[in-house]
Amino acid sequence: MMDTHIEVGHRYPRVRLNTTYSFGLDDQDFVVAFETDEPADFLDLVMDLRETEGSLYTVRDTPIFTCISQEPQAAFDALG
Repeated sequence: MMDTHIEVGHRYPRVRLNTTYSFGLDDQDFVVAFETDEPADFLDLVMDLRETEGSLYTVRDTPIFTCISQEPQAAFDALG
């Protein structure tokens, strides 16, 4: 099942995947973070992954947060 997930991920080379264990963060087994400059690729990737057999064993795939990566000072300036 994970081979299928990996194969689907390779269809979207502009989306970078970061996975880590989530010790102490609610009850998830791990946290997955995606990075891309192409939001449409991310949406397509998620939709394709939800069609795989492995997704049948996903209890919960939320929350999903989206943001723009920037330097800390630029983030503070954007707050006004």
